[in-house]
Amino acid sequence: MANLVNLERATIHSGTRVILDGVSLGIGTGDRIGVVGANGGGKSTLLGVLARRRTLDDGRVTHTGGLQIAEVAQDDDLPAGATIREAIVGDAAEHEWASESRIREVLGGLVGDERAGALGGLGAVVDRLSGGERRRVALARALVADADLLMLDEPTNHLDVEGVTWLARYLTTTWARPDRALIVVTHDRWFLDAVATATWEVHDGTVDAYDGGYAAYVLARAERARIAAVTEERRANLLRKELAWLRRGAPARTSKPKFRLDAAAALISDEPPPRDSVELMRFATARLGKDVVDLHDASLAFGERPMLARVRWQLAPGDRIGLVGVNGAGKSTLLDVLAGERPLDSGRRKQGVTVRVGHLTQDVRELDELADRRVIEAIESVRTSTMLAGKPVRASALAKRLGFPGPRQQVRVGDLSGGERRRLQLLRVLLDEPNLLLLDEPTNDLDIDTLTAVEDLLDGWVGTLVVVSHDRYLLERITDRQVALLGDGRIRDLPGGVDQYLQLRAGMPAPARQAAPAGTAAGVGGDAPPIPSGAAVAGAAGAAAGGSAPGSAAGGATGSSTASEPADRGASPPAANPAQQREARKNLARIERQLQRLTEKAGRIHTDMAAQASDHAAMVRLSSDLRAVDTEREALEEDWLAQAELAE
Repeated sequence: MANLVNLERATIHSGTRVILDGVSLGIGTGDRIGVVGANGGGKSTLLGVLARRRTLDDGRVTHTGGLQIAEVAQDDDLPAGATIREAIVGDAAEHEWASESRIREVLGGLVGDERAGALGGLGAVVDRLSGGERRRVALARALVADADLLMLDEPTNHLDVEGVTWLARYLTTTWARPDRALIVVTHDRWFLDAVATATWEVHDGTVDAYDGGYAAYVLARAERARIAAVTEERRANLLRKELAWLRRGAPARTSKPKFRLDAAAALISDEPPPRDSVELMRFATARLGKDVVDLHDASLAFGERPMLARVRWQLAPGDRIGLVGVNGAGKSTLLDVLAGERPLDSGRRKQGVTVRVGHLTQDVRELDELADRRVIEAIESVRTSTMLAGKPVRASALAKRLGFPGPRQQVRVGDLSGGERRRLQLLRVLLDEPNLLLLDEPTNDLDIDTLTAVEDLLDGWVGTLVVVSHDRYLLERITDRQVALLGDGRIRDLPGGVDQYLQLRAGMPAPARQAAPAGTAAGVGGDAPPIPSGAAVAGAAGAAAGGSAPGSAAGGATGSSTASEPADRGASPPAANPAQQREARKNLARIERQLQRLTEKAGRIHTDMAAQASDHAAMVRLSSDLRAVDTEREALEEDWLAQAELAE
């Protein structure tokens, strides 16, 4: 493996602050490196240094001869007045670039074919594109360049789940070659795990290198912290003995301290308990009663494009729902409707009398009126303390937990970074003590440590939660169920989670997959029927999906349900006879035993990963084994759902 870039004793100062302090590292052919770290910690600066865009105060950076670099920065530099085609392939004739399969693949995945309607076709002028659309064009331009080193700074910003998945797959298959290297700054942990073979953490002027993606990075980081804690404990014990000897005047008979150095056992013993969904639902019901928000035959359209088409949705106390969909499908609009901030064209919205809504929007400009206040004043203007996990928490302590230590609490709101403003928004929403929390892309501009703190906070939050996010890791971490907007005005349950959504999208015809222009509804299309699930389908869609399920409005039980009016009403399938029900119950028991064995197998793999966190080859093998277990478990869960419907 040859080095493409070498960094030697690199040092950069910004005023009195040291951003890089004598950092030495290299990028070799075949490397795929993820860069993580706190906001403002120097990640983008490091990329600028590696690309020779940023001058060093000391040290040097060298490139191999003839190195070709393609970059995507957080602020793109697309040429003004150029068309999408010109921005991506320059002035090359169509027969030249269209004959290359890799270019056709990039255009199809990011800006061509199915997205042509949203972007206005390849002849559209880039000046008129939204931020997300410009990001797609900038990515396409970098990917079609025949570069040796690809440098991406937050490439998943503004991309939907489908776009992030496509990009990860492309970078690890078509683009990847033994003579190329990739370095990417990202806070998207799923993307980091899918793409990176090594992780660099930038902090306090240094760069720590870890083998593997996010999962391996977390394990290795935890192990380093554990070893450091053990070392510090040993040093403190020695100091205490020395002080005791000095006080007594003669050496005492003491036994040698013993330490348990098993990394896996230490990690597992510190593992937090899983979220108790039943207990949280019990508390949520006590706070909310039985009614949260119900939508009855709700319809809403922008022009002739339907956002909601006779949707029936019942949010229940304690529901934790992740909402996914292509950009422009109406996810933010649906949150506005649930919050009561956008009127319906027809139908009815019903809200429980005890419901208190907290709505985190994507617009950080709502903080502009607080620009001259200090952070702690902006927080305490809402409330000075709140209840969290059944305990009182002061506003200043909650602020510290979400990345505002004492000195940062005294900073003017107008001087905060984008990530800090996002955190302040979330703090103000939480301090208002809502019991229905609607979050629209809450992870935008947040670094990984802050994301972890936010997830930990939301994991034990009591109430009903609806989250719109392209961050698959977040959705799987804090929600118990996912639903999708596919652009046809209906809401679909996703028993198989985000993977099922991607499969549905891949199976739809191109016109139905097309995203809508910014500020409009999604394109109409798609004949895929609603997906039955355990939460399943109520009202009009119940007939098409096979009748009401427990937890639906028709069933009368507490629980959320979604439905919308299908184009054609089909007859309900016949109910299973007693013999089929008995067979289904036997199959359920068998599947549950298999799932239990897989859970135990996954636990053993996690134990091995903790024990071999520093062994890259072992981590790669164990990660592959874990993915195989997850795949088998997903198939069994789908079988379980099918048998559960027969057994009812």
